[in-house]
Amino acid sequence: MTRNRYARACAAALLLIGGWTAAGALPAAASDTTGSAAPTAPAASTGSASASPGLLRAMQREFGLTRAEAEARLTAERRATELAQEARRTAGAAYGGAWFEAESGKLVVAVTSDADASAVRALRSAGAGVRVVEHSARLLDTVKSRIDRLKAPAGVSSWSVDPVANTVAVNVVHGQRSAPDVRRFVAEAREAGPVTVRTVRAAARTFAAGTVGGDPYYTGNVRCSIGFSVHGGFVTAGHCGGTGSAVRGWDGSHIGTFQGSSFPENDYAWVNVGSGWWTVPVVLGWGTIPDRLVRGSAEAPIGASVCRSGSTTHWHCGTVLAKNETVNYSQGAVRQMTKTSVCAEPGDSGGSFISGDQAQGVTSGGWGNCSGGGETWFQPVNEILSRYGLTLHTA
Repeated sequence: MTRNRYARACAAALLLIGGWTAAGALPAAASDTTGSAAPTAPAASTGSASASPGLLRAMQREFGLTRAEAEARLTAERRATELAQEARRTAGAAYGGAWFEAESGKLVVAVTSDADASAVRALRSAGAGVRVVEHSARLLDTVKSRIDRLKAPAGVSSWSVDPVANTVAVNVVHGQRSAPDVRRFVAEAREAGPVTVRTVRAAARTFAAGTVGGDPYYTGNVRCSIGFSVHGGFVTAGHCGGTGSAVRGWDGSHIGTFQGSSFPENDYAWVNVGSGWWTVPVVLGWGTIPDRLVRGSAEAPIGASVCRSGSTTHWHCGTVLAKNETVNYSQGAVRQMTKTSVCAEPGDSGGSFISGDQAQGVTSGGWGNCSGGGETWFQPVNEILSRYGLTLHTA
């Protein structure tokens, strides 16, 4: 997009900017030391104070809430996001995972029976619910890592640690559970440790699409969606283009090239921006809500609400279902993904996942569609920034 055309668009409304912008940030590594002090963390502005009327309407529609309930949930999720950043350190080796519980409006932290009493008191004093579980997060992460080393057949969709069930969940495509290669994989997975097998409706697939006019960006004959602005470019999905591939904008003009790309194993990439294009910290609301300013990348916990912006199906919301999930695409496994209940369709790949005003990740793939429903995975944005040494463009 040329600078003059952008200026004319801005004079009318800040609408098209989000179609070609992006954002991201780095996750802090948590130690396993115990502590007695109540967890604290820098505030992330994801609460109702930053919620536009459009966002509140979207949450009312997606979750069946009243306006007051939507505001209360955003506020509770903000507090849970802040607390989740320190809960692992407070629980130490007894940490069993954490998730946001919509019914109570609290972050729930799982701990093993040998948890230090002072750590449990600190978690409760900070406002968290505490649940005693059998297995630590460290053990479950080890089990999941062992399963990652197995070769998965097409009938296995994905696997991840489920902190609520305190197990590693292996998701098998409906009708494939009795297939010999699936049964063999499940048997080997069970040898690794506590595993629960679940059924999903369809296999995972990526959401790239053939060229269609009027969409955010193209590489070759593939259309994808821009994720988040970083200084010098934007981040998106790796399956949308290889390193060195040229990128065109919605108007056909040259934006830049893929400076780095990884798929499978990962599904992330970044594109430099030039030729009259530039970056802004905005995610497009597609008229459903006002375009969203991006102010950071605090990672939302399991159970929190999250919304996706993409060039095909535009704006949709849901909840975070799982983290660090390994997804078994036909092209190969992709690791460390986050699963959501948000729908998506071809062409949405690379698009933004955002919680409040905090960048979460870029759309990778999933199953289903936005007519009948489905699930979608995103590659966490903080990992992308860390991998390429990028800095999120924030407002």
